[in-house]
Amino acid sequence: MTESSHLQQGLLAGVGSVASRKCLVLVDEAPDLELWYGVPDALLNRELRGCRVAVPLRRRKVQGTVIQVSPVEGQEGFALRPLASLLHPKPLVPPSLLELASWMSGYYACRLEVVVRAMIPEMIRTGSGGFKTQKAIRLKKEATSDELEALRKKAPRQAAILEELVPGATVLLSSLAGAHASAAQAVKRLEETGWIEILDEIQARDPSRAEQYLSSQPLELTDEQAHALRTVELDMEAEPADKKPILLKGVTGSGKTEVYLQAIARVIDQGQSVIVLVPEISLTPQTTERFKRRFASIQEQVAILHSHLSEGERHDEWRKILDGKARITIGARSAIFAPMENVGLIVVDEEHENTYKQESPPRYQGRDVAVVRGRMEGATVLLGSATPSLESWRNTLNGKYKMVELTKRADDQKMPVTRVIDMRSEGKSRRDGEKKAVTILSEPLRIAIDQRIHRSEQTILFLNRRGYSPSVVCQDCGHRVECPHCSVTLTYHESDSRLICHLCGFQRVPLVKCPECKSGSVFMAGFGTERVEQVLRKVFPRARVARIDTDTMKRKTQLEDTLNDFKAQKYDLLIGTQMIAKGLHFPNVTLVGVLNADLGLHIPDFRAGERTFQLLTQVAGRAGRGHLLGEVIVQTFTPQNPSIQYARHHDFEGFAAQELQARQSLNFPPYVHVTLITARSEHERRAQFSAETLHKRLLSDLPPEFLLSDPMPSPLVRVANQFRFQVLMRAKNPRRMVAHIRKHLDALTFPEDVIVTVDIDAYNLS
Repeated sequence: MTESSHLQQGLLAGVGSVASRKCLVLVDEAPDLELWYGVPDALLNRELRGCRVAVPLRRRKVQGTVIQVSPVEGQEGFALRPLASLLHPKPLVPPSLLELASWMSGYYACRLEVVVRAMIPEMIRTGSGGFKTQKAIRLKKEATSDELEALRKKAPRQAAILEELVPGATVLLSSLAGAHASAAQAVKRLEETGWIEILDEIQARDPSRAEQYLSSQPLELTDEQAHALRTVELDMEAEPADKKPILLKGVTGSGKTEVYLQAIARVIDQGQSVIVLVPEISLTPQTTERFKRRFASIQEQVAILHSHLSEGERHDEWRKILDGKARITIGARSAIFAPMENVGLIVVDEEHENTYKQESPPRYQGRDVAVVRGRMEGATVLLGSATPSLESWRNTLNGKYKMVELTKRADDQKMPVTRVIDMRSEGKSRRDGEKKAVTILSEPLRIAIDQRIHRSEQTILFLNRRGYSPSVVCQDCGHRVECPHCSVTLTYHESDSRLICHLCGFQRVPLVKCPECKSGSVFMAGFGTERVEQVLRKVFPRARVARIDTDTMKRKTQLEDTLNDFKAQKYDLLIGTQMIAKGLHFPNVTLVGVLNADLGLHIPDFRAGERTFQLLTQVAGRAGRGHLLGEVIVQTFTPQNPSIQYARHHDFEGFAAQELQARQSLNFPPYVHVTLITARSEHERRAQFSAETLHKRLLSDLPPEFLLSDPMPSPLVRVANQFRFQVLMRAKNPRRMVAHIRKHLDALTFPEDVIVTVDIDAYNLS
């Protein structure tokens, strides 16, 4: 849409007032609706870019975000309708973030409105959160000794309250109610007589439950850590044009977090601010505790942002950042949009994690957006991982990133010994009566757990599959019970006595007979964390067992409480999904068991091997982080797989070399960028036809260096009654690829019920 057409849409019927400046407003209610409005004289000297405003639209007022301000040209100032009001005195999206939003809109092929919406939490945008206030009283005028004496005789309760008040300070009304009988009446009378004033005082909602952390001191760095810190400091001192992202590759337990903390201290001392991204909510409590301990003197200036906060807590933390009261922001991927000023350092912990990739619009990669924000704001970007993504690894090989390594664990701790158990031979060694039973614990793992229990050491068991059993199968005809809305089997949850779909949430009661052959030979195939917990309690009746997955962690603070209890050695065994696989530090854990290492290996995704290697290496890193030697036991049906063997030897370089060679020969990332285009609809034929039509158009003038796959059903062809067909495009230049896709998408009209999505740098191909 041209500027003149924007202007015409903002016209006021009749003669409008003269405006010397105009602003372009991104209106909330309609996608891509950008209208020009005049800036009233009262707002001419304000910074309006990124501000939330109310504007007239036809006969009503709507809200929007100012994205551009410029002088009017010619006589257009007479025709512009003025802004109705300014909703907040400060820009909620600072100019630096508006620049980032513009980049994201172009790179990720999404509307600017969608990006801006992602940058402002809903409760801030709609005003639904609001501050929590409590009634407080404040001294309005001081009483003389004679006045106090007279009040004591006449109204002793009023005099007692008045004597407690200090000039300039406030006291909560609720605290007075507990200390004085009939305090409300006395306070009301004091207000009426002019001694005090009653006001609403904002009460901050602290996600860390207002815990007061004891200060911790910086640790003495190893030579490798000192070199890494010096590399970061040199980048901080460099000119913006000379800065490069730094990849801190350190084995698990090597002290990467200590490097982060000391680098952050340097930035804070220089008066700048810091953003720290962590991949999992489960890491946030431990990360927050370490940061608040280290920065105890300014712990109120540490803000936390993640999706498990209540609406009120998120509102207060975000406003703390906006008002400049936070110097350090810690959170999941959306924390990269924290409206902080003067950012000096951005840390992305476990930068390889696929949880940094947003799977709904805008489909951004948090790590990459962090790199771009760092470049735009002249900040140092520090990426940390024991198993870097192959994209970041290749960027170090070609000189785009700097790299520093931590090859040894802190305090000279040794890497855990890893044993791989071939479950094929384990199953054969079982007695005849056990042949049909599911082998959950191999004999070596059972013995190792028993030894740890007797030595009062702790064990973590990892299985990336929740529920009791992942499928229900008929022994007679082989029928598997599937979700009626999705192309997946239903998972049995014994605690709920329900068959549940993990994609759409569909539930039904367990089956007694097979729906196909009516046989009663229905059994539960496979196992999940719920079944493992049951087995552990039977095999080790004296052991204290805890389970962490999304089924058990329902109460808000339950995850944090369980992790703290495990760290305090209130549990002997912890079974969990990937929520416990990374970043957590438990010194008394000396054994880690991986119950089914093959789960992610055989999905149709070119990143399957990389993800398996990273996950095994990360979960193995939970063992032996104290003074005791750690052991890892990996149970697998494919022990010869390269991902498992390289993880066994903690050999990232070896794995990366062979994987990069395969990716290059097959033209996959990191040598090209990949875009997944998906057409979905409740009508299978329409979704398929839309994908095929788009494919023909894209192919008609496809640049020779682009690669385009044939349209095909998604690996999960049906999810929540939506049939999905996809096309995969690969190219070295992502911007040219986006331009080519947009050109053809804009020229096509799809059936009303067909939704087409474009995922740049897609991480999930199913």
